[in-house]
Amino acid sequence: MKKILIVEDNELNRDMLRRRLERNGYEVECAVDGPQGIEMAIAGQPNVILMDVALGDMDGWEATLAIRHDDRTATIPVIALTAHALESDRQKSVEVGCVDFETKPVSLPDLIRKIELHAR
Repeated sequence: MKKILIVEDNELNRDMLRRRLERNGYEVECAVDGPQGIEMAIAGQPNVILMDVALGDMDGWEATLAIRHDDRTATIPVIALTAHALESDRQKSVEVGCVDFETKPVSLPDLIRKIELHAR
C-alpha cells in the first residue's frame, strides 16, 4: 500500500482529501504546516507528498526546498497543490523541486494518475 503525506493547513481540505485517498486504497498521513510536514516526511518516508503551497509562516515551496535539501527525503516526490492555476505557480513549483502540480479543487482521477506516475 502506498503511503501519502498530505501537507495542508485547511482542515476541511485536508480531511476531504485524506478520506478520498483512503477510499482508493492509500495509507494517508497529514501535517498541518511546513515544519510538521518536513518532520513527518523524515520519520514516515512516504511514497509521495502532496504539498499545499499556501501554508502559514513557511509556505509549501519553502518546505519542499527543505525536503529536497535533506538526504533523508531528497528523493520523495512532491506534488504541489494550489488554488491558483497561474503559470508562475507552476514554474515556481518546478524550480523548488516539485515533480508535478494539481490545482484545487482537486480532480481525484487526475491526482491519482499523478500519484501513481511519481510514487517511489
